[in-house]
Amino acid sequence: MADQNIRLSRSLGLFELLIMGVIMVQPTAPMPPFGAISTGANGHVVTTILIAMFAMMLTAIGYGRMARAYPSAGSAYTYVAQEIHPALGYITGWSMLLDYVVNPLICTIWCSKALIGLFPSTNFVFWVCFFAFLFTGLNLRGIRASARTNEILTLAMGVVIIWMIWAGLRYIFRLPELDSAFFTRPFYDPERFSWASLSNGASIAVLTYIGFDGISTLSEEVRNPRRNILLATVGTCLIIGILSAVEVYIGQLVWPASEAYPDIDTAYNHIARRAGGNGLFQVMSWTLVVATIGSASGAMLAGARLLYGMGRDGALPKGFFGYLHPTRHIPSRNVMLIGLVCMVGAFFISYQTGAELLNFGALIGFMGVNVSSLLHYWVRGRERTWSHLLVPAVGFLVCFYLWLSLSLVAKMVGISWLMVGLAYGAWKTGGFKKDLIRFEAPAEE
Repeated sequence: MADQNIRLSRSLGLFELLIMGVIMVQPTAPMPPFGAISTGANGHVVTTILIAMFAMMLTAIGYGRMARAYPSAGSAYTYVAQEIHPALGYITGWSMLLDYVVNPLICTIWCSKALIGLFPSTNFVFWVCFFAFLFTGLNLRGIRASARTNEILTLAMGVVIIWMIWAGLRYIFRLPELDSAFFTRPFYDPERFSWASLSNGASIAVLTYIGFDGISTLSEEVRNPRRNILLATVGTCLIIGILSAVEVYIGQLVWPASEAYPDIDTAYNHIARRAGGNGLFQVMSWTLVVATIGSASGAMLAGARLLYGMGRDGALPKGFFGYLHPTRHIPSRNVMLIGLVCMVGAFFISYQTGAELLNFGALIGFMGVNVSSLLHYWVRGRERTWSHLLVPAVGFLVCFYLWLSLSLVAKMVGISWLMVGLAYGAWKTGGFKKDLIRFEAPAEE
């Protein structure tokens, strides 16, 4: 049984939350999917990034508001369970496990294959084991150690991003006969624009922001969570949005959408080579590996705390999932479980299939948070404002539209995962005749 006197340690401030949020999303987030976004939007990558930023900030406000109402480690799972129904909260948490568990899994696959490309004499098995142990080890060091690691990762990626921007600008201003249309074309190109392609690109560009919700899972480890979770969640989306817009704007100027990329999946790497030569190409490749490591570590951290919240409340076996390490105050068993999934799952699932599953769980969680915020602040709240109605309502509709746009494979696998969760819940409660969840409110120190 979990020791009731052991609690998560409140040690994170707003600055550390912002750093961790940026790492969870990745400061280089738009670079890997740049080619796919450009293809879907017919070249309007900057515009779709900004549209997606607006959409995700609406949901981020919902996360921040609900974290203010419930400063607990369960994130969307807790909000839906408290505001709508415990069973729906359980299903929300179960579905979001796809996001938090599959994310480090596909990061393990991607990093392993990337390193094989850089070191052809090595093999896939070695790198899978290496990265699974690396992600697990980073999270077992404790929350403060994870925050310091993230600060270092952010600094390193920031240097490379600045290099890319500088090299890109130097390349651009050496081009002959530049007119004003050249600089506005990444936002609007009349020869390539259509509303259908812009909508398609925006739905893909939302992937740039996936991961910001992980901040809310740290509510029990934050000083003044009722204030800082809201500021950090919205601030992360804003920082990532502005930074991403600059990165893809430079990229589109260096390599206009009218020119085909040698490889769509690695389009930004080829842009880096054109802007700064082979040296920048090599550094950019390594930078994306480092960014993926940060993303995987952040997703594992958030996933372990989501499992802890569900275990503590009895939705999952409490003796295992509700356990906290007695000295480091982290859900160490959950961290090791996700690490095991990364190591084993990498041999049974492809990167593409795993990536398609991410949005299924994430968007269900986003919809649940928006509905919870609407109920808490507009339907049941004493001080109602129009923002309490419009922000969550628009956020829900956008997420629902994106969820409907998921591929058939993602929906089938995701629904199958939900069926497994429902079967476990029915077995645990004797056909849902007993309470599925018993909440234990954390001390707010």
